[in-house]
Amino acid sequence: MELEASPRQPRPAIVILVTLLAVFLGFQILGPMIGFLVAIPFYPGTLMEMAEAITNPVNDPALKLPLFLMQGFGTLIGLVLAPIILLTTFRQSVRQLFPGPLFTQPVLLTVVIVFVFMAVNSIFIEWNQNIDLPDFLAGFEEWAKSTEKKLQELTTYLTQFNSISELVIALIVIAVLPAIGEELVFRGIIQRELYRGTGNIHVSIWVAAAIFSAIHLQFYGFVPRLLLGALFGYFYYWSGNLFFSILAHFVNNGMMVLAMYFYQKGLLDIDIESTESAPVSAVLFSAVITIVLLYLFKNFYDKRPTTSSENVQL
Repeated sequence: MELEASPRQPRPAIVILVTLLAVFLGFQILGPMIGFLVAIPFYPGTLMEMAEAITNPVNDPALKLPLFLMQGFGTLIGLVLAPIILLTTFRQSVRQLFPGPLFTQPVLLTVVIVFVFMAVNSIFIEWNQNIDLPDFLAGFEEWAKSTEKKLQELTTYLTQFNSISELVIALIVIAVLPAIGEELVFRGIIQRELYRGTGNIHVSIWVAAAIFSAIHLQFYGFVPRLLLGALFGYFYYWSGNLFFSILAHFVNNGMMVLAMYFYQKGLLDIDIESTESAPVSAVLFSAVITIVLLYLFKNFYDKRPTTSSENVQL
């Protein structure tokens, strides 16, 4: 599994830094600006009223679609188009991230693993939400809680669905685009570059997962998102196909959105936004099932003549 770097290819650290800078500019600045301009006809007020309303969006129901457009364009430009351009610039093919036909692959197994892992991750969600930091980190704790509260309020605002069309838009913006974009960035580029620099795939997977979690700026959700990122990373490493980390990411986010919608409609008794963990018995059972299914997934590719390391040059 030795990896020979092309003499034209920049050092891994440079590729990662350039990628994160491009993501920041596209996701935080350029994309939302374009989304803002596109959203102008969909807002009943003036341009200035819309700009002012964005400073406190949860108090304006008419701002929901413009916010979705801004977030969607931010993701599209910063997390989808930017990494594709960077891969081309670094003389890497996007196509090589998706080798082989999918109809012979364990697609259903991937979906089931993500679903079962949710119960396992619930115990980490509850633990992470209830962390008490020492006094010398009081400033950071205050910032983290304030940021978490604002993001939670915005999420609650955006996921109060009044129609099927709002649900479809939410699925595209919250599930489809982030699944494609974030996996291109964090697994397709950063994880690969970390491995090119360290030669240790497990370090690469976990460091990429840590960056993936940290960039969301949610300290009280850092650990469960870290574990999800690592799960996506192993899906990619074992299969050699980025499709599986994208699928897993989409299933995780999509099920969250659908669960919120069904809960609001009274069709589901479980509040997916609750930070309370599943019963210990359910967590232990789900952990065993997750391990068994992950073994089956890995074993499926271990027995194939072309390994993931050959497919993705890991």
